[in-house]
Amino acid sequence: MIAQLAVAIAILSFAPVRLTNLVSIELDKNLIKPGGPNSPFWLVFPHYDVKNRVNLEFTFDEDLTGLIDEYIHDFRPTLLRRSNATWLFPGVAGEPKTANMFSTQIRERIQRAIGVRMTVHQFRHACAAIYLKHRAGEYEVVRRLLGHRNIQTTINFYCGLEATQANEAFGKIIRDHIKFEDAA
Repeated sequence: MIAQLAVAIAILSFAPVRLTNLVSIELDKNLIKPGGPNSPFWLVFPHYDVKNRVNLEFTFDEDLTGLIDEYIHDFRPTLLRRSNATWLFPGVAGEPKTANMFSTQIRERIQRAIGVRMTVHQFRHACAAIYLKHRAGEYEVVRRLLGHRNIQTTINFYCGLEATQANEAFGKIIRDHIKFEDAA
């Protein structure tokens, strides 16, 4: 089960999908290798499987692909319990893992490992915060990452995150101006 949680947390770190999409990932439907068996995974959800009715597509790097491959080949067969279900995260009786149970397991594992209480949904907020910290003002990219239908939703939720960066940038401008004035 730890391998399953590690894969879920890794996926959420690179693809901040909603919990309902996470538990519904199916091999060869949502988790695909369009370049062939030795290529990286893509995680895709067609618009009709997403809350806001927008397509979601994430490409994974070699490291994440390797982790997922190892889980699929070495750990997932045990979790299938003689089922031939295609769920990445199988539960009981050929069904996917239940959202509530998986959410609790992920939250508890993170808290045990690093002492921080982080829910599955908070990966979405972390994604926005991290991206905007490094690429201030790029709300359109965040909108696409999170699958928001309307950019105003993204701006309303995350605009305040850039206040610290704005203050730091302004401070640098003032410091540079003062240094320039002192040199003259």
